[in-house]
Amino acid sequence: MSLLRSPAGTGGGRGGERAPTPPEPPAAPRGGPGAWARDLLMGMRFAAGGGREGWIRTALTAAGVALGVAVLLLGSSVPAMMASFHGREQDRENLGQRHEPAPADNTLRYTSVDTTFRGTPIRGRLVRPDGTRPPLPPGVRQLPGPGRMLVSPALKELLDSPEGALLRDRLRYETAGTLGDQGLLGPQELTFFAQSATLAAPDGYRIDHFGKSWDPTPMQAPAVLLVIMTCVALLTPVMVFIGTSVRFGNERRERRLAALRLVGADVRTTRRIASGEALFGALLGLVGGTALFLGGRRFASVITLWDINVFPSDLTPGPLAAALIALLVPAAAVLVTLFAQRAVTVEPLGVVRDRPPVRRRLWWRLALPVVGAALLVPLIWERPWAGTPLATFRLAAGAMLLLFGVTALLPWLVDAVVGRLHGGPVPWQLAVRRLQLSSGSATRAVSGITVAVAGAIAIHMLMTGMQAGYAHAYAESGKVPRIGLWGNAKDWQRTERALTALRATPGVTAVRGTVDALAGRMPTAGRRPASDAPPSTLAVGSCAELRKLARLGSCRDGDVYVTDAPRRDPATRPGATLDLNAPLVEDDPVAPRPWKIPGTARPARLLAPQRGSDRLLYDLLVTPSAIDPARLDGATMELKVDFDRATPDAVEYIRNTAARIDPAMNEFSAVDNPHDEQYTSVRDGLFVGAVITLLLIGAGLIIATVEQLYERRRLLSALDAHGTRRATLGWSVLWQTAIPVVLGLGLALVCGLALGALLLSIIDSAVVVDWLVVGAMTGIGGGVILFVTALSLPPLWRMMRPEGLRTE
Repeated sequence: MSLLRSPAGTGGGRGGERAPTPPEPPAAPRGGPGAWARDLLMGMRFAAGGGREGWIRTALTAAGVALGVAVLLLGSSVPAMMASFHGREQDRENLGQRHEPAPADNTLRYTSVDTTFRGTPIRGRLVRPDGTRPPLPPGVRQLPGPGRMLVSPALKELLDSPEGALLRDRLRYETAGTLGDQGLLGPQELTFFAQSATLAAPDGYRIDHFGKSWDPTPMQAPAVLLVIMTCVALLTPVMVFIGTSVRFGNERRERRLAALRLVGADVRTTRRIASGEALFGALLGLVGGTALFLGGRRFASVITLWDINVFPSDLTPGPLAAALIALLVPAAAVLVTLFAQRAVTVEPLGVVRDRPPVRRRLWWRLALPVVGAALLVPLIWERPWAGTPLATFRLAAGAMLLLFGVTALLPWLVDAVVGRLHGGPVPWQLAVRRLQLSSGSATRAVSGITVAVAGAIAIHMLMTGMQAGYAHAYAESGKVPRIGLWGNAKDWQRTERALTALRATPGVTAVRGTVDALAGRMPTAGRRPASDAPPSTLAVGSCAELRKLARLGSCRDGDVYVTDAPRRDPATRPGATLDLNAPLVEDDPVAPRPWKIPGTARPARLLAPQRGSDRLLYDLLVTPSAIDPARLDGATMELKVDFDRATPDAVEYIRNTAARIDPAMNEFSAVDNPHDEQYTSVRDGLFVGAVITLLLIGAGLIIATVEQLYERRRLLSALDAHGTRRATLGWSVLWQTAIPVVLGLGLALVCGLALGALLLSIIDSAVVVDWLVVGAMTGIGGGVILFVTALSLPPLWRMMRPEGLRTE
């Protein structure tokens, strides 16, 4: 019996019986959706089963894509976030109704009692119901009783803390509960809602509902500019890194694809399989980016930017935007991989580079930053710069073209520099020769560092300039330590009591105060005066207070003075009759309220306003007996309080006294600069984000360097066999990494400074460079060189072994 199995049988057949031949499987389609799906799935299987090294590359690809997806989801959530923010603001507010309703069971009197505590704004609302069914704002189930208030959770925490002792003395209401989330703009908002038993006109106005539609105040040009540039600076390096990360592991992938060609796969199939490997990392990144976004938005409640603090649920991308991100990010990974495979032909015995090295052209690389600058420079002459859709598009497109121009210029610059380098130590020559042969992978990885540093420098320049501008403005207006207070004036006695209370406040050095009002010309023959007639400004005060405004000579109660104000209405003279109830707008149906300037009114010369003073130029100075302040229309109590900066919390003591005088009293001062802390926190956050981005890109550079070393393992083994020192090759790796990084940092420095100067010029701000931050960003980028070199040395030592020369 033969020991060989009969080809005619199955091993169990008899005689000449032949087993039935199974039908051949149909040939797989070479194109179409079916072939694409099959090959992409096969590539994903290869990526999932690539071992430890394959998973490291896949994880790094996923990390880069995840970062990009998280940023995209965050950016697409901004419209919904602002809509929710402004929606809650509109639902809980009523700025006054055009026709004030009559007192009824469903009306209440309402006023604002906002305040500031150690630089932090606190929103306050005071109400007094007219009946038993008053309207309720969102977050309030039942009005608190008289003398009681509902507070936000953040304000309750502050009031209960030792730091809130001074604030508790100001908000003298009993806490009856907390406001619901529907009545808060954000979880960190400081706000309260109190009921007063004494609130009356003119301190408040009557309403019958909450919720009023109005257009929110548009963001100012610097803020719009900063938001746009932050998005550009975040997205641009992420896009570059995504394009780089899907190329990780090209050499090993190409060897695997060559094996597939050996068993019958065609070139298109191998390219689709390679795309499937990149797709696997992109899909993992899509999932990871979604998880990163969902996890990161939980911290939205602890972040406040420009007084905007939102709930985590507000950060929700629109369905269309989320669907586009879910489709476009994996598609971009596949397209980048197919683009990278253009110049590569995978053959059964190896990889053939189809295209010979071509000379990199400079003209189109220079065209990108030139076009970007051409879009930005004309915005400098637009005064003031307006955030129109066209201007916004030009700004974003110009900044992005400038940053992408750095990426395009880097490969040409590296080739131009290394092509002219000759001689030097052996490690230097090895590194230069390697870059002369192939610098593509190195420059691709370094381009992410270049864009990140350039964007970070431009953003920090913009923020530093804006912060310096605000600081200078507050320093100029706050040279004199002074707080201005104003509120409704019912009589002069109330103003005198306020002056007495303020003078007794700790830290106060001087106080002056008057009752101010406007008066117009009397109508003649039933006709209103000309609309261009300027109103006259009156100041009512005691002789002691009026002497702080002008040189009066002799003064006693009952005197009236006509000043030498430069723009005083010529009709304002002794013996003239003024209208104390002049209409604020033309055709306003109000009854005139005549008052005759006494013929004994004497002239007075206004004192020259001191530096930093916010003094008004009054036309008339009147003592209290000469006019009853109750006859004045819209009379306000104007108080100027000087204080000693050396007294701790002097400003807070003044605010406490003002709240006791009148809870609805308003403040205007340059004491607090809220922008300083806001800009500092944003700058610190951007700095940390830039560092994380640089470290992530550095990890990609490590992978690229190790891939290059693996490709040259036989050469490294040969050098080791000939006695080349390991230190020589280690230094060569350092220089091979350092040359592209140094050139990239130089480009980043030039581009970042130029872009930052353009942006500051657009908002008409002085060009300020924070060299400490610029040096730190450049130093961190340089530190990536040492980071990459140090982590590349262990693989280098493993490859420098004689065993690497063995072959089959």
